[in-house]
Amino acid sequence: MIWIIFGFFMLISYLISNQLKSKFKEYSRIPINYGLTGSEIAEKMLKEHDIYDVRVLCVEGELTDHYDPRKKTVNLSKEVYYGSNVSAAAVASHECGHAVQHARAYAFLEMRSALVPVVSFASNWVQWVLLAGILLVNTFPTILFLGIILFGLTTLFSFITLPVEIDASRRALLWLNTGGITTQASHPKAQDALKWAAYTYVVAALSSLATLIYYVMIYLGRRE
Repeated sequence: MIWIIFGFFMLISYLISNQLKSKFKEYSRIPINYGLTGSEIAEKMLKEHDIYDVRVLCVEGELTDHYDPRKKTVNLSKEVYYGSNVSAAAVASHECGHAVQHARAYAFLEMRSALVPVVSFASNWVQWVLLAGILLVNTFPTILFLGIILFGLTTLFSFITLPVEIDASRRALLWLNTGGITTQASHPKAQDALKWAAYTYVVAALSSLATLIYYVMIYLGRRE
């Protein structure tokens, strides 16, 4: 049963990932207003939100863009950092959306940041605890129960991530539109790109929840 669940969500994740890459490639061919690069858009968005203590950096890799709240850095991949197109604008402004959340003490971002150390610990041990728990479910069910708690923390983290990502995109799209960075023609494309990015988080959260339910069923179905 668990392999069917994993297989289903792996397939969905693969399809969405491919579609996301396709969308970003397509929209990377559409120029943005004023010829601004991703790094310039990021700097502009931060400045217009009165954020001056966040640095915009260029990092290696593809789709490696992220905001680091500990170092206060907006990290953009080369394609986004130097890109002057709809995809670059969407990604850069989205990551700056996280910086705005941080500056405004957005509740869900605060919750997610607080969970990072706990989830990091849980992720390192959960697979081994669950494996031992399943093998010894009828003799030491407490081990599996502990594994479920650890996995539940990672599932909670996945669901808290959803409003964080959706809100960052909302802030980005609003700013791109009101600031005149995107036009009536290009704005829906930026919105579409961020929508497909959000789908990856939705699938990850649902996959985690389905797996958690499976482990709970094993625990409840154990022989006393």
